[in-house]
Amino acid sequence: MTDREAKSRAVKILAKSIYRDLEAQGYDEKQIVALATELISEVTSKMARVGDKQQLA
Repeated sequence: MTDREAKSRAVKILAKSIYRDLEAQGYDEKQIVALATELISEVTSKMARVGDKQQLA
C-alpha cells in the first residue's frame, strides 16, 4: 500500500468514525450534512484565498 492509499483509507475511517460519533450524540442526517457543507465551504474559502495570494505574487 502506498502512502497515498494509506492516507485515503485513513480519511475514510476518520469520516466513518466522526459520523458514528455525531449520530451517537444525537445529531440527525440533516445536521450532519449541514456540518459537511460547512466544512466544504471552509476548505473552498481557504483554497480561494491561497489562490488569490499566489496570483498576487
